[in-house]
Amino acid sequence: MHKLIAIAIVMILAFNVAASEQGGFNEETSVEGTDIISIDYPHQASAGKSFGINVKLTEEAQNNTTTVNWITQICINSGICYPPETNSLENSGEGIWNGTIIPGDDVTYVNWRIDLIDSNENTTRVPENGFGWKVWSDCWYDGSEWGGNDSSCQDDNDDNVPGFITPLTLAAIGTAGLMTRRD
Repeated sequence: MHKLIAIAIVMILAFNVAASEQGGFNEETSVEGTDIISIDYPHQASAGKSFGINVKLTEEAQNNTTTVNWITQICINSGICYPPETNSLENSGEGIWNGTIIPGDDVTYVNWRIDLIDSNENTTRVPENGFGWKVWSDCWYDGSEWGGNDSSCQDDNDDNVPGFITPLTLAAIGTAGLMTRRD
């Protein structure tokens, strides 16, 4: 019985990791009902090239907001996501805040959210939880296939296991081994 449970756990973990994401589809959160009127950004990231956004605030937010932070997270083709980074946007006037980042050479996608900080140091996050936007690069690997309109980042060896899958696989095998030894 324990062997059957161990096999089921390994299969569930493998399926969840493999099916966790479909590559190449950008995500965008609605700004309706927030202090943000619009966010303009490129719909594709490129390795080593400037990636910028412009955030337009409502008139009320323009009067109350002292800082707009762009919290970005860059994920790379090996399956690793770097820790989120806070980027302060510059107020260019008329309620428009802008900023840029430069993704590294093996960027898969860029995640982000916006934090609005008012004069009382209160922070409003858009979205409230997680990252609301994801923009894929022009050359990406999603764990099972390559994509994008540039092939310069593609590895000739497609037998690679992305970095985040290897530890999960080893943990699952270790758990299965411990469960079978209990018999």
